[in-house]
Amino acid sequence: MPNKQKPERTERTKVSFEFFPPKSPEMEETLWKSIRRLEPLRPEFVSVTYGAGGSTRERTHATVKRIHDETTLEPVAHLTCVGASRAEVDDVIRAYWDAGIRHIVALRGDMPELGAPYQPHSDGYQSTPELIEGIRRIGDFDVIVSAYPEKHPESASLEADIELLKRKVDAGATRAITQFVFDTDRHVRFLEKVRKAGIEVPVVPGIMPTTNFKGTKRMAERCGASVPKWLEDYYIGLDDDLGTRKLISAYVAAEQVNRLRGYGFDRFHFYTLNQADLTFAICHVLGLRPQSVPAEAATV
Repeated sequence: MPNKQKPERTERTKVSFEFFPPKSPEMEETLWKSIRRLEPLRPEFVSVTYGAGGSTRERTHATVKRIHDETTLEPVAHLTCVGASRAEVDDVIRAYWDAGIRHIVALRGDMPELGAPYQPHSDGYQSTPELIEGIRRIGDFDVIVSAYPEKHPESASLEADIELLKRKVDAGATRAITQFVFDTDRHVRFLEKVRKAGIEVPVVPGIMPTTNFKGTKRMAERCGASVPKWLEDYYIGLDDDLGTRKLISAYVAAEQVNRLRGYGFDRFHFYTLNQADLTFAICHVLGLRPQSVPAEAATV
């Protein structure tokens, strides 16, 4: 097992990365190449997603545990309360604690059927605040939650979303990561409303690559994020030109993080889609440079 000692951090922009559990040996190889490329940037943590209805539970757990055991990174496990009883969810929480995992992203989760309305398990946690309370009863976890600058598609209003965020923090959440937003001003206005509501935890912008613009647009439609016309115009006529799409995606993300830094944001969460190059490039723009990884970790 590698030396898990973390080097001293200097004051700088802080980043975190999100991955999803691989579905095949080829995808696993791609994932681990990305993890190894990004590891020397010393992110605050890396998170691993959880499929709709808990469909990737075992693969998520295996990926999180391997990151914990074989790298110097701080892994964070996503956990949802949909489709499982309290006892089943509690077993997962205890398994993470026993494996040395101390950070969880607590989410309500989506139903396995795409677009189906949320239905809590009859014997399960009924909401994210309840799930957070359950996590904190089992262990002293750092609990991260989601936030929606453009309103969750099932929420009655942005104000209702902010009230829910406040309930999550009151239940024990320590920071929030936002759904991706391409209109930087929305991030700024959202943070102003959050602070006005008395919520003081860090609110970390989620940054989504747009290289696969059609796929990004589909994700945006599902999660209620708007896609500005200027962004759509950038990709007109580039369906078969991956190289140019990569350049544009890097420009868009770099421009966004630099504008957000100008407004005082100092943390960013990158939805890597298990690809390292774009995230690495944006981190370079942010001034982050690779640091050495202990030799025993680098050779695992």
